[in-house]
Amino acid sequence: MQKSAQAFAPPLGGPLRTYTRMTLLSSATENPAHDLAGFAIERIEARILDIPTIRPHKLSFGSISRQSPVIVQLWLKNGACGFGEAATIGGPSWNEESPESILHAITQYLAPALLGEFGGGFESALARMDRACKGNAFAKSAVEMALVDALARTLNMPAWQLLGGKVHQSLPLAWTLASGDVARDLQEAHLRLEQKRHHIFKMKIGARAPEDDVAHVAQIARGLQGKATLTVDVNQAWDGNTARRYLPPLVEAGVTLIEQPVARWNVEALRSLTATLDGALIMADETVCTPQDAFMLASLKASHVFSLKVAKHGGLVRTRKIAAVAEAADIGWYGGTMLETSLGSAASAHVFSTLGAQHHGCELFGPQLLVDDIVEQQMPITNFALQLPDGPGFGVEVSLAQLNRFDRARQGQAPVHVDMAPTTPTVA
Repeated sequence: MQKSAQAFAPPLGGPLRTYTRMTLLSSATENPAHDLAGFAIERIEARILDIPTIRPHKLSFGSISRQSPVIVQLWLKNGACGFGEAATIGGPSWNEESPESILHAITQYLAPALLGEFGGGFESALARMDRACKGNAFAKSAVEMALVDALARTLNMPAWQLLGGKVHQSLPLAWTLASGDVARDLQEAHLRLEQKRHHIFKMKIGARAPEDDVAHVAQIARGLQGKATLTVDVNQAWDGNTARRYLPPLVEAGVTLIEQPVARWNVEALRSLTATLDGALIMADETVCTPQDAFMLASLKASHVFSLKVAKHGGLVRTRKIAAVAEAADIGWYGGTMLETSLGSAASAHVFSTLGAQHHGCELFGPQLLVDDIVEQQMPITNFALQLPDGPGFGVEVSLAQLNRFDRARQGQAPVHVDMAPTTPTVA
């Protein structure tokens, strides 16, 4: 494989630093190579990749057979290079942003707003992006992610040290059963149990009649015979009365966590279900995107758990703000995914590693759903848990060859060979 794109050697050299607080000013005094002028943002580039999935991934609003993440590459004047990622699910089907709109926002508005600016202040960078472009949280998250990676690599430290310090070394890793076929889903689940990769399984429902969804979940629950923890994601498909009628049978089948059963605007139904449903927890996803959303849900006691996703929150820093609201309100958190590659998954893992103990695991399985990845080595999975990475930066090395292979703009210029034959995952 071609040499990774992150060949920059940090000026500090030597082993990763183990302290948790350091100002850039003291770093500049300690090492002339860290002169503050070297932290200026010199260049930002972005591209769309098209990567097939190993099988169709079915949700309430449709089915996807490829992911199209936007990859951002950011250079500081000192030569450090960082990478960021924003992935959507099904184009603009999940929310208003699409790969094409993300790319446009970055290249035409966000990058020009940051070029030449000091890269050592994440909040000031976010404020500049907010002034240049309203909304567009996914686009901003990819740029902020690349900035965090570049700065952490400059300082030769893991990104989590810039985000508050690591609390967790690993997190239980869920797998989503979303083929739509009971036999195939059970085959996937048993394989992952046998390999000790996953014992939390989420089922995507909402595309069929509610009674058919309940029957589907009950069949899978019976097939697993109590060997796994079961959750469901309705992806906003039900109205309040449908949820009140069909969530109890799901709980009876063994489901313990229910994600976004109603539309994002239907906060009253979320509040009612949170107050009255016995035996399972209600998790908000699409309804909790901003710190203000989190405060509103906490004030109304309208969820037990927040699904945290770096892209929808607008970056790593803002993800921590939402997690802080959750902690203050005695609301749990769950490490969600937008089916990112190992790049975006590692960035999410870094911020999740800094959060509190009231969690329900994570679902950073995106790299396993793709036919191939863009990094030299994926994060390991051991004893049903994702081992959270260290550094420098996000602790993964991006391959330029893989970026070029899946780059949408390069399609047709070189053959792309994808082996779609079924494979048996190996334990990392």
